[in-house]
Amino acid sequence: MNSPEPQVIRMYEARREIYPREAKGRYASLRWLCVWLTQLAFYGLPWLTWNGRQAVLFDLGTRKFYLFGLVLWPQDFIYLAALLIISAWLLFLVTAVAGRVWCGFACPQTVYTEIFLWIERKIEGSRSVRMALDRQGPSVKKSARKLAKHLAWGAVALWTGFTFVGYFTPILDLGAASFTLAFGPWEWFWVLFYALATYGNAGWLREQVCKYMCPYARFQSSMFDRDTLIVTYDAKRGEPRGKKGKGEGKGDGAGSCIDCTMCVQVCPTGIDIRNGLQYECIGCAACVDACNVVMDKVGQPRGLIRYSTDRALAEGLDTKAIRRRAMRPRVLVYCTGLLVVVLAVGTALALRTPLKMDVLRDRGSMGREVDGGAIENVYRLQIMNTTEQAHRYRITAHGLPGLTLATADEVSLASTETRAVPIRLRVPHGAGTPGSNRITVTLVALDDAALTVTETAVFIVPH
Repeated sequence: MNSPEPQVIRMYEARREIYPREAKGRYASLRWLCVWLTQLAFYGLPWLTWNGRQAVLFDLGTRKFYLFGLVLWPQDFIYLAALLIISAWLLFLVTAVAGRVWCGFACPQTVYTEIFLWIERKIEGSRSVRMALDRQGPSVKKSARKLAKHLAWGAVALWTGFTFVGYFTPILDLGAASFTLAFGPWEWFWVLFYALATYGNAGWLREQVCKYMCPYARFQSSMFDRDTLIVTYDAKRGEPRGKKGKGEGKGDGAGSCIDCTMCVQVCPTGIDIRNGLQYECIGCAACVDACNVVMDKVGQPRGLIRYSTDRALAEGLDTKAIRRRAMRPRVLVYCTGLLVVVLAVGTALALRTPLKMDVLRDRGSMGREVDGGAIENVYRLQIMNTTEQAHRYRITAHGLPGLTLATADEVSLASTETRAVPIRLRVPHGAGTPGSNRITVTLVALDDAALTVTETAVFIVPH
């Protein structure tokens, strides 16, 4: 008896090359609008100036973060945490209402993939031409096209890496250094690292990032419900599918889908939306545009593939009913949470005093007796002027009878300057009780009384 042939079971499927066809329509135009807006912001912001310096700059060397007229310091890290919370709430809200529209229209992976695909189409040609080119054997023409494409990709990637570093190193200085390649070691690392990441993700990995690397696709279902807008195929109307001419399929039992596979050909992740919602779907609606064009050609109504909800498809709800169900309890909770956080952060920024001071007592001197029997304590004031104007400040102290300042009572700080200022405080003999006595130190700007800060400290009277 002959033994059966061994069966090979592959645990990992080999990647199937995807050649997305260019889609044209309302959602394709919206996607390109997002590309332009996001890239104008990303590439343009570092070149804007504000008060004679870069408008948006995260200066890690001096630990100052400039956002137009706002200067943040490491002590303001709470605002970064609040920004992350707002972003998370906003993502939850958008996902609950409209599914993965962030992925399909504004995610950097989608944006740069669109840019790189556009370059690929301009150099190598349309989908069918690219497929034929890849099937050809080696040739000078093929090599020249491939080389031109990768050089263009590399140029975009390097410019992207350069711009990214320009948010942390003044971009004018970075631009001047680029002519002589006089970057520092960290600047070289991050320009090349970010360029390589852009080139690899948008040029080579593409849909693999969305399908296997991005965690968002894995937990998106927890934010979906039956009233979440998703890209859907109307199986009731489309099935049974089959080839038909213009105007056919009405009243004869045939579905509207002509099985042209255009929805599959334009999909950047290579799925068939007619198989239902899949985690690989990024909600870009390219299939919606493609299907609408086909429906126009065969004389059928648009919307065989459209943005809709599971409930709308099951119950036949119209657009007005879908909109009414959008404001459901989950969405209201997200809206309320987002509004509360935004109001709290906005209030905190509005009431934020751009002057900080820490009072540190000299622990090497617990309190000493000086001429005339007075008791003296030594302190160091750590003062931060977070405004972009120079100010002169007056130092005062209160809390004990006869408490006076034995050093200069005024100090000047330049814009966004931090300085340690030593001061000596004295009280007459017999003032205060032996041990710790609570006092306050106040710093006020001479040219703006609103710039004032008061901190508590301890004055030691020896036993």
